[in-house]
Amino acid sequence: MPAATGSPTVVDADYLDALYEAIKDAHVALRPAVSITPLTYSARLSAISGCNVLLKCEHLQHTGSFKFRGASNKIRLLPVDQHQQGVIAASSGNHGQALALAGKRAGVPVTVYTTTSASAYKVEAMRALGAEVVCLPTDPLSTELEAARQAKAQGKPFVSPYNDPQVIAGQGTIGIELFEQAPELDAVFVAVGGGGMIASIAAALRVLKPGTDIIGCWPENDPALQQSLKAGEIIDVDATDTLSDGTAGGVEPGSITFPLCQALLTDTVLVSEAEIRAAMRDIASSERWIIEGAAGVAVAGMQKLAERYRGKRVAVILCGRNILLDKFLEAVQ
Repeated sequence: MPAATGSPTVVDADYLDALYEAIKDAHVALRPAVSITPLTYSARLSAISGCNVLLKCEHLQHTGSFKFRGASNKIRLLPVDQHQQGVIAASSGNHGQALALAGKRAGVPVTVYTTTSASAYKVEAMRALGAEVVCLPTDPLSTELEAARQAKAQGKPFVSPYNDPQVIAGQGTIGIELFEQAPELDAVFVAVGGGGMIASIAAALRVLKPGTDIIGCWPENDPALQQSLKAGEIIDVDATDTLSDGTAGGVEPGSITFPLCQALLTDTVLVSEAEIRAAMRDIASSERWIIEGAAGVAVAGMQKLAERYRGKRVAVILCGRNILLDKFLEAVQ
């Protein structure tokens, strides 16, 4: 596949076909290190929404989020002569944890840049998995740009959480699993940060189940990529605090996920903090699962558009579970 650097501003059919081939390759090569997560029917959410709701349990993936897929694929494809020098990444937590575990298994040192406002639980988890963590008193996008600068200065590969075709291909294995588990899906709801997961799921289903609606879900408090898509270019967006820390932050200038999302997303939806909390509570009540705010965003997005998909079969990606217990309890109460 083309590298992220110098990627086209508009993706064409050849690029999308190449991405699908990379996803297919990852789908086979990553087993059994990367789990095939369950796709579970939710009777209660189906009754409430009027849709046939299937929950894709990425919160049960290793390290508690879908990010392990992309991180594992990136480390798998890293040239052997680069293993010893290690890699650098930027992450609010989930990408960092995933990369730390993938690196640990392959003997690749991992350094993660994050913000001082990042979840203490996620920072501790990254360190426990062997990553060196550097905390900066800046916003997520500035931290990401600084990590990329440090990687260049130190001559180490920078592993973006979303602006990397190999990472995106790893995340796209979710799309193939969805098709294998439920071939007749009408729509998929995905919480969006940088756009790597939703773009890759859409790229897989474009081939396997054309016509499946791909709905991007954002918190109203921090909809950076959604507002950029509306504007037709990547823009800065004033953000406020959100429970969905996994999707927080701006989008790197020139990110390949921007034209991918332009080409592949069917629609977008914004949800409030109250709707995120209610969705997290619904999952805890009906399924007895703890999910993080970003997963709640996808559930809330489905609930908000439920009337449109009444009687249809929809999948919701529960992207992660990494949240402090006290913060979760406060949210659902």
